[in-house]
Amino acid sequence: MYKSTKFIFVTGGVLSSLGKGLSAASIGALMECRGLTVTLLKMDPYINVDPGTMNPFQHGEVFVTDDGAETDLDLGHYERFTHAILRQKNNFTTGQIYDAVIQKERRGEYLGETVQVIPHITDEIKDKIRGLGNGVDVAIVEVGGTVGDIESLPFLEAIRQLRVDLGPQNVLYVHLTLLPFVKASGEVKTKPTQHSVKALREVGIQPDILICRTEKKITRDIKEKIALFCNVRPEEVIAAEDVNCIYEVLLNFHYEGLDQKVVELLNIWTRAPRLDEWKSFIQAVKLLSISVTIGIVGKYVNLHESYKSLNEALFAAGVINRAKVNLKFIDSELLTSETMDSEFADVDGILVPGGFGSRGIEGKIKAVRFARENKIPFFGICLGMQMAVVEFARNVCELEGANSTEFNSDTSYPVIHLMDEQRSITDKGGTMRLGAYECLIPENSECHKIYGTTKISERHRHRYEFNPEFRERLEEKGLRAGGISPDGKLIEIVEYVDHPWFIGCQFHPEFKSKPMDSHPLFASYIKASLDYKNRKEQQNELEKKITNGCE
Repeated sequence: MYKSTKFIFVTGGVLSSLGKGLSAASIGALMECRGLTVTLLKMDPYINVDPGTMNPFQHGEVFVTDDGAETDLDLGHYERFTHAILRQKNNFTTGQIYDAVIQKERRGEYLGETVQVIPHITDEIKDKIRGLGNGVDVAIVEVGGTVGDIESLPFLEAIRQLRVDLGPQNVLYVHLTLLPFVKASGEVKTKPTQHSVKALREVGIQPDILICRTEKKITRDIKEKIALFCNVRPEEVIAAEDVNCIYEVLLNFHYEGLDQKVVELLNIWTRAPRLDEWKSFIQAVKLLSISVTIGIVGKYVNLHESYKSLNEALFAAGVINRAKVNLKFIDSELLTSETMDSEFADVDGILVPGGFGSRGIEGKIKAVRFARENKIPFFGICLGMQMAVVEFARNVCELEGANSTEFNSDTSYPVIHLMDEQRSITDKGGTMRLGAYECLIPENSECHKIYGTTKISERHRHRYEFNPEFRERLEEKGLRAGGISPDGKLIEIVEYVDHPWFIGCQFHPEFKSKPMDSHPLFASYIKASLDYKNRKEQQNELEKKITNGCE
């Protein structure tokens, strides 16, 4: 353990969505492979207190931590790439910073001073960054937004000051830029990177390492040109070539010498990196020879970032089953009884993920019914589980008009209803059932076979619950509780007994899945989908033989 934590600040330029989160996560993984302990932080420049109330089309998925923080999706990358346990403190926004400063001013903590961006806002940012570093060797801090954005300036000023405060051997600046390839001239252009670094230097930060996103391999000459104009050495210019699998990024960074350069510049002694596990995983990905197609029925299908953790959980489950998982996104708003057969003809499993709002609800219910009646493996997560309960109540238990009170407050059969503690809440942000809760698994359940234990802990993000008044009626018809809360009041999992694989869970298992440690539910679901595909192919072959025999 080092006497003081080393800080790595990751900034981005040219344009957004270059991969700062993946870069930060990859650096964290490489430091762990060298035997260091790490933590990571995402600083978001928007004024929202957290992303919990933001539209997924604008911001992507909301990632939830064990302690119930609604955070940026990059924290999902951090947890999947590293062993860091992330909390509320690992993500903060401009909104949180200004709120904290204003509260201090109202309490008189500034003793009548004029409260300003510098030093009060920047001091608050620095205090949160320093607080992150307790007990770890390396803290990796990602600055959201793009250099040049007015919103990011206080964060950049704060990290500039920290190098002075902590000393140059304790602070490292990594800047991510773009090297666009211009097809007309057949050249990789360095000018955007030069301008990005210039903008960063104008606020007082000289990057130590440049990570350059590129479609094409870059030559030593290009690295030397970038080094000359950006005031770094050629070996401090790291090529980040596009990859087929995001988990290849950390290996490519290692081959480029990034981890070695980081420990040299921060003056850290470490062991040699141990990358065998990552190399074996990537090799397994490249050797995937069979495939399975999962139909994801939702309303955010035009932005795949809305389901980032879900996509990665399915990918990891595919790898453990030695299969490539193809995702077919189906818009629930456009799904009708007439389009069901064509939409689901090529899928081997149907999954209805979480979500909010009434749009597309009836399409999701239709998808659940199609999966149930046609014995297609079905996985419902959060809202997906609730829609499974509604569908079963309507079409099996014959409770006409059964619904969630979220969508019909006057329904005669409120099989999904608002939790008692939620009824008096008026604020929307951070007021749901959030974070990790324990769940008891009955020994005679399908989920007990999957988990191999009678007690689990999973992360939640919802307001509405299965109404226990209808539990007995639904269980009589075969939809039983596969998981309940320790006090016995809440149904956490439902499973349909007359089906090869039909499970709905109120929690979000995707938040706890990792690339080399697939979540049990996802691993079991993909195995069931592969079995379904094999049965379907065998049936098709049999039908062909019968047809040919008749001819």
